[in-house]
Amino acid sequence: MSGSGEVARVYAAMEEAAGLLDVACSREKVWPILTAFEDVLADSVIVFSMASGRHATELDFSISVPADHGDPYAAALATGAIPETDHPVGNLLADTQKALPVSMFAVDGEVTSGFKKTYAFFPTRDMPGLAELIDIPSMPPSVAENADLFARYGLDKVQMISLDYKKRQVNLYFSNLNPEFLEAGPVLSMVREMGLHLPVEKGLAFAPRSFAVYPTLSWDSGKIERLCFAVISTDPTLAPAQDDADLAQFSTYANNAPYAYAGEKRTLVYGLTLSPSEEYYKLGSYYQISDIQRKLLKAFDSLAD
Repeated sequence: MSGSGEVARVYAAMEEAAGLLDVACSREKVWPILTAFEDVLADSVIVFSMASGRHATELDFSISVPADHGDPYAAALATGAIPETDHPVGNLLADTQKALPVSMFAVDGEVTSGFKKTYAFFPTRDMPGLAELIDIPSMPPSVAENADLFARYGLDKVQMISLDYKKRQVNLYFSNLNPEFLEAGPVLSMVREMGLHLPVEKGLAFAPRSFAVYPTLSWDSGKIERLCFAVISTDPTLAPAQDDADLAQFSTYANNAPYAYAGEKRTLVYGLTLSPSEEYYKLGSYYQISDIQRKLLKAFDSLAD
């Protein structure tokens, strides 16, 4: 299929996913992003993600980009998908590439408003420790300020980082997690130290299945803005939500979101998210997957009760 054909195919799937949430896609905002990466869409990992409650008015999309394709932030600037900035967030992806080996990129956006994030993935056999990230010049000072807290709960190896250019925030995706720190007691202790909303019992039962834990930090303060526990599965019933309306929406999405890998079960990634004021939930459905997700599924679906 031609590049333009791939753009049309992925956009049609995006519209189908958004329709499950009664969210309208902005072709004007999304089409240029897909076009900028049209030559990699056929083989990309693509995820369409929703959230619960007051966050349910949007559908996010993420698209992986091979490292040899070039800096995706530069591509976004060149296409006008995002304006230039003199904020340190505009330098962080380039600084990260200078400091560490990057195995893959990704871009992220919203179907209503377009481009918002880039991701830098690190080699799975050579993931950096937190100390290496702290040394990157444009990394938020809040990363260093929270280093001791992260270390107390076994959070060190970073699988990837994401950069939100609109909110001017960074996510650190900690991997190689120590199971003992995902039990209820340590999770509650960590969340209290971070000043975040304590998870309910259903959330505490969800956390031990996590393959990644990712805090959100900014340049504005040393506070941790949010914390998310991520679980990958083919089970459409795992959302740790309490509200019946949320559960119904998650069920509709988990069982009907489009996916392109015929003959396999739909791969889903759930998120338990804690902010200072609330607990909410995310659900991403993989439209396209790779062997990385298949291996994660094999490892982490075995943690089912």
